[in-house]
Amino acid sequence: MGMEKEIQKRTKDFALTVIRFTEKLGSSRVNNILANQIIRSCTSIGANYIAACYAKSQSDFLNKLKIVEEEATETKYWLELIKETNLNLSAQILAIMKESDELIAIFSSTVITMKKKLYHY
Repeated sequence: MGMEKEIQKRTKDFALTVIRFTEKLGSSRVNNILANQIIRSCTSIGANYIAACYAKSQSDFLNKLKIVEEEATETKYWLELIKETNLNLSAQILAIMKESDELIAIFSSTVITMKKKLYHY
């Protein structure tokens, strides 16, 4: 499997993991809001990555990839809030947070590489 397809699968699997995890959250006003927010951001990672894969140019790819990086970072923020407001689930969320960190590292590194390639620095 090529790197592009592997990342597409990984972002989809991550979104599915987060979606399934949110089903374990108790129903409260706060949890409902957090679940809605994180589902939006985590599903946006993969959707925007697929859009980046179909970019019209390298600069278009870079711009779309920056959005992916932002969504991944936002997802991490929501994960941290969920962890801190649902202490009973903090052990379960650690693996999800690890994958979140790894995805952020992949996208951040790719953004840096693309900037160097495009802007020659």
